[in-house]
Amino acid sequence: MQYIYKQLGWPGFSWDNNQIASVLAEIRNKQGRLLGKTESLSQTLKLEASNMHIYNHPEIWSDITYYNQLPLSAERIWNWHKLLFPSGRSGLYRIDVGNWRKNPADRPKEIVSGPPEKETLHFVAPPSEPLEKEMNRFLNWFNTRFQVDPIIKSAIALLGFNTIHPFDDGNDRISKAIAELQLCRADQSTYRFYSLSLQIEKEKSEYFAILESTQKGSLDITIFLTWFLQCLGRAISNAEETLKPIFNKSGFWEKNAGISLNERQIQWVNRLLNETDTQLTSSSWAAICSCSPDTALRDIQDLVKKRILTKGVGGGRSTHYILMN
Repeated sequence: MQYIYKQLGWPGFSWDNNQIASVLAEIRNKQGRLLGKTESLSQTLKLEASNMHIYNHPEIWSDITYYNQLPLSAERIWNWHKLLFPSGRSGLYRIDVGNWRKNPADRPKEIVSGPPEKETLHFVAPPSEPLEKEMNRFLNWFNTRFQVDPIIKSAIALLGFNTIHPFDDGNDRISKAIAELQLCRADQSTYRFYSLSLQIEKEKSEYFAILESTQKGSLDITIFLTWFLQCLGRAISNAEETLKPIFNKSGFWEKNAGISLNERQIQWVNRLLNETDTQLTSSSWAAICSCSPDTALRDIQDLVKKRILTKGVGGGRSTHYILMN
């Protein structure tokens, strides 16, 4: 099998700019709209919105977001790898953690799936001998700015690292972390309001299929870039939907900025804004706020008077309150 890393000119990928231009423009528009909406959020709400998109390992995610302008180095990637495999094992097997793989030449690194008697071979990684050279070239390319569109660069980083496959295990997770790091740089923000990794996880069957076909194809990666951009577009669209409670919360507090509320009232209003199906009663207020039923009722009546709450349908023991529109 002539994998792309054996092609003359590797890793010099090419693509049809005309074919991806419209998709890239649509992504730019979606990015701009989402980032524009988040710009007006308070720092507290920005942090809350960002925390809604943490994927798997928070330590790696924090390093990616808060320190996205720092150079990507082998040591930094090795540290991520150690966080993925703190025990030094992948399942039952001991692996070389925090270092490039060193498989013997007669035992190439194969990516397979299925039971042993019916294994499917998906990819054979490059030999381990030139890995240090390959990774140095990759890191130099990644840390050099402005040679390619920032979003396209994220896609190439994902594909390139996955193809070099420098670790015994965890290569795909690290490659997505690197792609996310590049998107952080593209957004010029320490907050993440959408997650490519989460979207790829939702579409992992399609992702692995396009990755495999690309690695077995030519250095023209137009089809892979098109899929990547479309996946990123879906990630941003899903984020807009996920962040609706945050935007609603921001709008609510902006609208009611001049109204004085105590800490218990603020706590409950935020709860109702976050959980629209929550049933607010005087007893639930008293229990959660650790206050007396009389205090809870006074708090609620005050919010009704200030036209923040209104009674829901029902009465008696079914009396509950909802936010006014």
